[in-house]
Amino acid sequence: MSADIIGWISAAVLVLTISRQVYTQWRTCSVEGVSKWLFIGQLTASLGFTVYSYLVDNWVFVFANFFIFLTAVAGEFVYMRNKRLSQRGPAAGTPQR
Repeated sequence: MSADIIGWISAAVLVLTISRQVYTQWRTCSVEGVSKWLFIGQLTASLGFTVYSYLVDNWVFVFANFFIFLTAVAGEFVYMRNKRLSQRGPAAGTPQR
C-alpha cells in the first residue's frame, strides 16, 4: 500500500510540473527554447508507456502516462499557436491579460 502512495504522489507531481510548463508557454505566447520534437517524443513515449503500464496492470503508471500524454497534446497545440503568433509579429505574440 505505501508503495502505491509514493507512486501516486510522484505521478501527481510529474503531471503538475509538466502541466505548469505548458501553461507558462501558453500564457507567455513564446516558443523560445521549446522544440516541437519535445512534444512529439513525449507523445510517442507516453502513449507507449500507457499501453505498457496497462498490459502489466500498473494503474499508477497508466494514470500518470495517460495524463502526460494529454499534456503533450496540449503542449503541441500551444506550441503551434505560439509559433503562428510569433510569425505574425511581436504585437500578435503579446500575452493577453
